[in-house]
Amino acid sequence: MASLELISGDITTVSADAIVNAANNALLGGGGVDGAIHRAGGAAILEACRELRRTSLPDGLPTGRAVATAAGRLPARWVIHTVGPVYSKREDRSALLRSAYTESLAVADNLGATSVAFPLISAGVFGWPKEDAIRQALTVLTTTTVSVPRLMLVLFDAATLDLAQRVRADFG
Repeated sequence: MASLELISGDITTVSADAIVNAANNALLGGGGVDGAIHRAGGAAILEACRELRRTSLPDGLPTGRAVATAAGRLPARWVIHTVGPVYSKREDRSALLRSAYTESLAVADNLGATSVAFPLISAGVFGWPKEDAIRQALTVLTTTTVSVPRLMLVLFDAATLDLAQRVRADFG
């Protein structure tokens, strides 16, 4: 079973074999974590994403799926791009959110990554309530069997880290 660390900080500065990008379907950059990863990683990430769109993902990356590219200037070997769902009060999309984590772990395993840094997927501009987003992340990251020995959930600020620690303590 992998170890899971909860840390606060900027995911673009975390040293890991793979950094997970909470991307949008187009894979061409955007706001939040996605924009920060593209800016910090540089043109190599955008070019790799454009190549994916030209070849294997002409319609974009479906929600809940994941794909890897080079990491450019980031302190990582790979960026694993995944698309989390937009939050909806009318439709339970929790399975898609968990799938974004599960699929990212599978990609990391296939790459042979020894450490993976995750953001809190869908909890920014996609509107997922933070407490439930943490619960969904923990459900996958603490129960999925993978070869990756070190997992990190990188939370943007101290308040979110504190919330994550409380949710983890109550988690079971």
